[in-house]
Amino acid sequence: MSGLKLMRAIRVKEFGAPSVLKLCDDVKVPQPGSGQVLIRVHACGVNPVETYIRAGTYGRKPSLPYTPGTDAAGVVECVGEGVAAVKAGDRVFTTSTQSGGYAEFAVTTEESVHKLPDTLDFSQGAAIGIPYFTAYRALVHKAHVKPGETVLIHGASGGVGLAACQLSRMLGLKVLGTAGTKEGMELAAKNGAHMAFNHREEDYTGKIMEATGGQGVDVIVEMLSNVNLNKDLQMMAFGGRVAVVGSRGSIELNPRDTMAKETSIIGVALFAATPAERKECAALLVAGMEAGWLRPIVGDRYQLDKAAQAHQDIIESRGATGKIVLTM
Repeated sequence: MSGLKLMRAIRVKEFGAPSVLKLCDDVKVPQPGSGQVLIRVHACGVNPVETYIRAGTYGRKPSLPYTPGTDAAGVVECVGEGVAAVKAGDRVFTTSTQSGGYAEFAVTTEESVHKLPDTLDFSQGAAIGIPYFTAYRALVHKAHVKPGETVLIHGASGGVGLAACQLSRMLGLKVLGTAGTKEGMELAAKNGAHMAFNHREEDYTGKIMEATGGQGVDVIVEMLSNVNLNKDLQMMAFGGRVAVVGSRGSIELNPRDTMAKETSIIGVALFAATPAERKECAALLVAGMEAGWLRPIVGDRYQLDKAAQAHQDIIESRGATGKIVLTM
């Protein structure tokens, strides 16, 4: 590798507000061990889960200090012993990193690195990892969707939402999406949603029921279950499934709402996926890139030193429009 020994990276030394994300310029460049790959990072995705981890409210806490970030995209700098899937100079994206992606260099395992086609830029590459793998896990591994079913993507204009729209359309589903702005609704419609609804409108659930002929939806991919779950259960078809991807708090439910239509509420956690499940998902997504239906939509881009602002904005946004990305 190059003679670089130190790099710039975001470090978190205590859990708390976005201000705990500090840019340091004296962080050691990590070295790849056996079966690992060192990537020169060009862009890294920002995911809502990273804000919960930073705040210390997530179930799993990393050891302090740490560098956040999993969805890195860049160029392979060098590889450790035994790595055959990629080589120095390859354009790649990752689905996880060992050392953290909010940095100029990141180490990850061979299984977590995938080649990035020339048709996608690095910012788009940084928008693939968690969004598309989570969408696939929610739809296929957890909700067991079937062609012809109706799916509602709640929060369809964000990173996971847009991935779920594109994936659902490819899987032969009737795709309904919600967003909080006109721009977000248009974005969902351009990326696979047959119909889009404004979830800020009082009667949006009635419009969705009307769109299904009163039958309800078979599957809901839910990004904000603490706000929407009760309404979701009222919109389900018989045997419907809600895949819970995100929540920012607790909620009180009446279990009877699940009984009448025998509906299921299913939690989705990408870190629980087995290596075989990840491999299956990666194969489909690579095919999607080759076929052209997988088109990551990048929203706001921030320089690495603006990571705290990115964390602030992803939570306070009035309506997401694509994936937030940090650039080096």
